[in-house]
Amino acid sequence: MKPLEDIRVIAIEQYGAGPYGSLQLADLGAEIIKIEDPNTGGDVSRYVPPFQEGQDSLFFEAFNRNKRSIALDISTPEGRAVFEDLVVEADAVYSNLRGDVPAKLAIRYEDLAHLNPAIVCVSLSGFGMTGPRSSQPGYDYIMQALAGWMSLTGEAEGPPTKSGLSLVDFSAGYVASTALLAGVHAARRDGVGMDCDLSLYDVAVALLNYPATWHLSAGWEPTRLSRSAHPSLVPFQLFRGGDDEWFVLGCAKEKFFRRVCDAIGRPDLPEDERFSDFAARNDHREAIIAILDDAFATRSASDWMTVLGDAGVPVAPVQDLGEALTDEHTIARNLIVETDHPRFGTVRSVATPVRVGESTAGGGHRSGPRLNEDGVEILTSLLGYSSERIDELRARGAFGSDS
Repeated sequence: MKPLEDIRVIAIEQYGAGPYGSLQLADLGAEIIKIEDPNTGGDVSRYVPPFQEGQDSLFFEAFNRNKRSIALDISTPEGRAVFEDLVVEADAVYSNLRGDVPAKLAIRYEDLAHLNPAIVCVSLSGFGMTGPRSSQPGYDYIMQALAGWMSLTGEAEGPPTKSGLSLVDFSAGYVASTALLAGVHAARRDGVGMDCDLSLYDVAVALLNYPATWHLSAGWEPTRLSRSAHPSLVPFQLFRGGDDEWFVLGCAKEKFFRRVCDAIGRPDLPEDERFSDFAARNDHREAIIAILDDAFATRSASDWMTVLGDAGVPVAPVQDLGEALTDEHTIARNLIVETDHPRFGTVRSVATPVRVGESTAGGGHRSGPRLNEDGVEILTSLLGYSSERIDELRARGAFGSDS
């Protein structure tokens, strides 16, 4: 068995951050039942281009493997009744909606505790369920601007820059999945559930971490540095070989700097008071970088990566997406998983990095569900509805106006 096979989550989720968090749980064996609004065509990520046909998209596949889908209009009394029956059988209700929407949909703990006192209600929103921005929509890009990330990112003379990946969304998904597991653990121990009020904004601010501590405690003001340089550890940045190819060199310990100096034939540099430790090199950053630039210009980037790597210095090429995904270490770590999809054939995606024993390795993954693919099975096997009951609910619009 996979480690989370005894956890059932009812997910009212869409697009990126929420589905990314529940994807981690699904890969670990949790039963994720996606409730999709049939009146809007389900999760909006089904329609994200460029690789999209009908209600299928590779974007949706990236976030929704190993999940189940039921089309349900919870705004109708009949749809709400089905939802409440699902809550009785679940460990958690998980949503990523605007911060004021859980109250409007009545999916908070105070709304559901009478059905299941141990239910854990996880809300991942842009700004949380409290605070002056709680009713505002929020997205990854917005958070990177608002939380200061973009002021820290980019070239010194260039504009503020966002990350090339949706790191706030992805990080928030991990945070939400962790909160859900902690909540379920506590509810099973104490018999009482709770709300978990999480937000992209909170995550983005929390990830400021040590720069925030420097600023709050010592008044440090960041400046963007050329070539993605570390704010205090020198040298730790991009360098270019004599063939104009880029590589990253990281001296996070003094021993690495000494090894670099030996490699370039300058063992004297650590004895120079300008370069004797991290603080000195930070004060004389331009001088040491100029020396290293001149040295690295004498040989190709691949030559230097071999020399430095053999010396035990952290160094890496700047690989493109394809190179990263076919890197021998990517393959060795089983980081690519495959699913069979009725429209796209074999879909290859990246695996969850969460490893728990041996049960999370290997294959056995299912593609993302078609809209309402599991509806009848959920209603009959889980809830015990008869065909007559299902027909009655369908006639009353519980599964959408066109069902």
